[in-house]
This record gives sequence, C-alpha cells and structure tokens, in this order.
Amino acid sequence: MNLRVEVVALDCLMVRLFDEISEANMPWMLAASESLRAAFAGHLIDLVPSYTTLMVHYDLTALSPAQARELIAEALIDLSPNACTRGKCHVLPVWYDLSVGPELSLLSQRSGLAVDEVIRRHSWREYQVFALGFAPGFAFMGLVEEALAAPRLNTPRKKVAAGSVGIAERQTAAYPVVSPGGWNLIGRTPAKLFDRERDGYSLMQPGDTVRFEAVSHAEFINLGGDDTPLEAQA
Repeated sequence: MNLRVEVVALDCLMVRLFDEISEANMPWMLAASESLRAAFAGHLIDLVPSYTTLMVHYDLTALSPAQARELIAEALIDLSPNACTRGKCHVLPVWYDLSVGPELSLLSQRSGLAVDEVIRRHSWREYQVFALGFAPGFAFMGLVEEALAAPRLNTPRKKVAAGSVGIAERQTAAYPVVSPGGWNLIGRTPAKLFDRERDGYSLMQPGDTVRFEAVSHAEFINLGGDDTPLEAQA
C-alpha cells in the first residue's frame, strides 16, 4: 500500500492507497472506507470508492482542508483488513447467445476457444465489483482471465440494450440501462441492476462479488428478459 492524499476540489480529497488494479486491494479499500466514514461522521457528504482510491467529499463549513487531512491520517493509522467485512455475492442469470452477444464469436476467434468454452470460462468464477460509474448501477468487475480479455470496440455502439453483458480488457460488466457502449457483448441478463426504489439504487456495490450463471432462452424469458436481437434495437 502506498498512501497518498491528493486535492480534487476545495471540499474533496482523493485518498490513493494503491497504484495498480488488483482483486487483493478490495479488503483494504473496504477497511479504509469504513474507517473514513466513522472518522468524518456527520461531516462526510459522500465517499466514492474506486479501484485504488477513495474520494472523500466533506462539509467545508465544518472542516478545513487541514482538518480533513488530519482525520484521514488518523483514520488510516494501523489500517487492517477485516476478514468479517465482505460484500454481498450476487448470481446473475445470463443468456449467452450471438443475437444479444455478437462478440461471442470474436472472443472465440481471438482466444482459439469454442464459443461454449468462452461461455464456461466467463461464468465459472466470481468477479469482484471494483467501482460504480459510467451509468447509474454500472458495476466494473474483474478480473476475467487473460484468454477472454479483449479491447473495447474501435467504434462504440450508439445503443446497447439494458442487461447486456460485456468484456473490455480484463473487466466485465452488465449495462443497467439502455446507453451507448463499446464493450464486447457476449450475452444478456434479465436482472434489474438499477432501481430508484432500491436502497442505494444499484443492485451491486463496490466490495460485492458477482457470478454469472448461464441460463437457457426459456429461463431467460421466464425471468423477464428481453430477447430482442441487438440489431433490431439499434
């Protein structure tokens, strides 16, 4: 861990704990998040975790920048991951099919693996939720194995269906709402990833884990999935 505090704005400080993305970072990020929330208490406006950083937005009318830095330093003294602090584990059903996941064939060609093996390898393990961003409820997860890694599309799509599951480099994600996007699409989930009526809005939070579960077309439809082919939604 290489702790640094950087200025983001008059009332925001960035606490940088690591320099590289790693699944091993998350226990430390969760411990730091808990400690900072407790230290700032009612003076904390927002705390935004990411892969290697935590952005602390505090009440400037209650704390000076110097006082905020002091609270951060005190909160992170002798920081230690808590083995009992774990996020939720989510199982997301996914219908893997070329009509909703056109890059399945591309990933198959790039990796030299059969399409069924690409699906098996994507769905066999749990992924860490690193951060939320890009769109409400969009969870950046990883890391996919190297064989499945693929760069973003050279030309992003203007419209990606809600629930679309994709891969970009060694990250994977599911689009919570209809939006533009340049990830390699491999399937679609019927799960409701963003809900204004849900506490916290997003189904997933940093520190949670996710496992994708391959389901049949019939199961996907029974779960409320939209099987409209991607081309028909463009």
